[in-house]
Amino acid sequence: MECTVSWTGGAGTRSGMGFVAETGSGHVLTMDGAPDSANPANGGQNLAPRPMETVLAGTGGCTAYDVVLILKRGRHDVRGCSVKLTSERAEVDPKVFTKIHMQFTVTGKGIPAAAVERAIAMSHDKYCSASIMLAKTAEITTGFEIVEA
Repeated sequence: MECTVSWTGGAGTRSGMGFVAETGSGHVLTMDGAPDSANPANGGQNLAPRPMETVLAGTGGCTAYDVVLILKRGRHDVRGCSVKLTSERAEVDPKVFTKIHMQFTVTGKGIPAAAVERAIAMSHDKYCSASIMLAKTAEITTGFEIVEA
């Protein structure tokens, strides 16, 4: 896997702290820094997600992918899955994630709670590289609800 991240904040650009990531699979992701009122030249303009937001979003995508795949492999009638991630970060640099809560909403027909709980646990403990990596610095908790559809 590879990725090239390039600063777009040179002279004459809209944001002084914008970046473009080009992934090895040929996709592009833009990122921007938070505005810095004390030193505007060192801040972004809120034109795209922050880099740490993309880390959190990637973790959500990784674990939701696992949960859906595990449920489908178990022949459950899963029709939707979302996960809302809320987090806290350290106050000082490096401002790593210290707490992350993942709240899943799984939609389907007749999916047992035990199957959802097992799928989340398997993702968290075995399959989701991103959450396993973040668990080195963050306390990760999970919850879920099942919506019958």
